[in-house]
Amino acid sequence: MRTIPLGLAAVLAGVLFLPACGLQWAAAWRDGLGSEGSPHDPSCGAPSTDTPITSGDLERDGVAITGLSVRSRNCRFSAGFQVTNHEAEPFTYTVTFAFVSRSGAVLSNAEQTVPAVEPGQTVQGMVTMGGLPPQEYTVGGVHVAKVRSVPADEAPDPAGLCPPSGVRVTLGNGDAAMGLRVVGLHLENCSTRAYHLDGYPQLQLLDEDRKPVTGIEVLHGGGGISTVTGFDDPPRPVTLKPGQSASAGLMWRNTVTDGTSVHLPYVRVNAKAGAPPLMLTPELDLGTTGKLGVSPWKKDKLP
Repeated sequence: MRTIPLGLAAVLAGVLFLPACGLQWAAAWRDGLGSEGSPHDPSCGAPSTDTPITSGDLERDGVAITGLSVRSRNCRFSAGFQVTNHEAEPFTYTVTFAFVSRSGAVLSNAEQTVPAVEPGQTVQGMVTMGGLPPQEYTVGGVHVAKVRSVPADEAPDPAGLCPPSGVRVTLGNGDAAMGLRVVGLHLENCSTRAYHLDGYPQLQLLDEDRKPVTGIEVLHGGGGISTVTGFDDPPRPVTLKPGQSASAGLMWRNTVTDGTSVHLPYVRVNAKAGAPPLMLTPELDLGTTGKLGVSPWKKDKLP
């Protein structure tokens, strides 16, 4: 693979333009070589050479773009990056990268999770754009769109791994319509023993710096936010055998009237009293409503 490093001097100057990178990339096309020294497909096209990328796009919250490259196979454009942990404890990072056209329009987003980065450690990685036929775009660049970081001991475990608690809690699919947001919480008993629930998930709302937030009502049920089937059902005891799962839900509106709109990326979740905390990222865009509804745990129906 041919990799084009981003000039540090240009980054420090505040704006990086791609002409120099484009010239190097163009040389690779002129030589007819792709990522692994193999003849590349001309239909892959060459990246734009006139898209400005600001230094803020290249480095954000400990994540920095380190280079751009292209794979001839399947015309996949890639970016090298590094994650540096400036915190005092291990952190897990989830980073969203945006590949953009020469006009700056987002062509494709790609997400990467870098687990358990130790304090002071820098970890290298590679992210690849995919999904679009090459003839439908001209890549102008890539930037760091969003960074979310949580303490490693509160990070959700990857699929397939069962945490010491014996239960895996994750965010489900979200639904948004006319300003109403509904996001599911999913709990799976991955242990070898029964797991008991009775009531609602315990929530602590956190801001961009993962600091607790006050002034937001966390309501059991819909709380007048909206009427959603099952959301206001009373809680009942739930027993999950190994392999069984349960779900709850979060509901809010992003309505903005008077005041400052509130956006809370993080929520610390305890499945029940005494359960280990997990830090999830539902991205609560609460507007100025000041309300969040939560439904009780219910056992999932067997397929």
